[in-house]
Amino acid sequence: MSQKRIGLQTIHLPSRPAICGSAAFVGKKEGEGPLGDRFDFVTQDELYNQKTFELAEKQLYLDAIRKAIRKGASRPEEVQFLLGGDLLNQIITASFSARDLGIPFIGLYGACSTMAESLALAAMLLDGGHAHQAVCAASSHFCTAERQYRYPLEFGAQRPPTSQWTVTGAGAALLSTQPKSPVLAHITQVCMGRVVDLGISDANNMGAAMAPAAADTLLALFSDTGTAPDDFDLIVTGDLGQVGSDLLHQLMREQRTPLPDEKHADCGLMIFDREKQDVHAGGSGCGCGASVLCAHLLPQMQQGVYRRIIFMATGALMSLTSSQQGESIPGVAHAVVLEGAET
Repeated sequence: MSQKRIGLQTIHLPSRPAICGSAAFVGKKEGEGPLGDRFDFVTQDELYNQKTFELAEKQLYLDAIRKAIRKGASRPEEVQFLLGGDLLNQIITASFSARDLGIPFIGLYGACSTMAESLALAAMLLDGGHAHQAVCAASSHFCTAERQYRYPLEFGAQRPPTSQWTVTGAGAALLSTQPKSPVLAHITQVCMGRVVDLGISDANNMGAAMAPAAADTLLALFSDTGTAPDDFDLIVTGDLGQVGSDLLHQLMREQRTPLPDEKHADCGLMIFDREKQDVHAGGSGCGCGASVLCAHLLPQMQQGVYRRIIFMATGALMSLTSSQQGESIPGVAHAVVLEGAET
């Protein structure tokens, strides 16, 4: 164990668990964005042929998982763990999907950091010899998240410029120590983030709430591993949007570790075209980072476009109860280091 832990927060994974299958199913708006042709499936119906938006999100989740498993040349009965979550009360999308799949389930709630959290924990399970195959997944849906966290859709509330558009989508990735299909990338290190709270209380400014946690985790990873931004081809944040990304850059400069613009990309800014689509500060939601990672980043790593990246998903740990009681919105960020199959 001592040889695997690096510093305070980072774990080295000498067995380099492989990601050998990934899939992303998204909604119509996401399909109209810059990455529209990368997704495995784009539904034109927000209900996805289901009776409710919640059932639609569950079906997206299930379909993404099943597709990722198939692309990894495996079957659900061969997968030993499902790790994942979503934004809904008691992570009902993930738990009800696990009921249908019959895979041993580890339910996670890290808000929008859930995809990175699930990858980190699954990679540690595989590296520790506790399993040889696990699938990770996360999802969100604009219609389910809006009416849970903000206002009924029929209310038509005005959205401030700092607000972000919750992505309708689900992403899933199959991890294996014995891949039976071409490897997309290896997970070589994980950095588990701390909860950071700078007192942001505006539920329509999640980017500002999450950015301090992103900076904290990134600085911890650099410190633990003795690396710097130039040691990576790309540093990807989950869904800070424009406001959060700008704040992250400011915080990193203040810590004398500037993040070059060309080294940083944010899934919330990649999935939508802010000039042509009405998403204000960008995208958000568990499905944001999950779908961009699984449909865009991992295939690019397999193609050799990127050889070493940091995928760091960020989460705003808010709830209706805490907001109504006057609490602020803490943030958390978890990071995984991904390296190409040839690295």
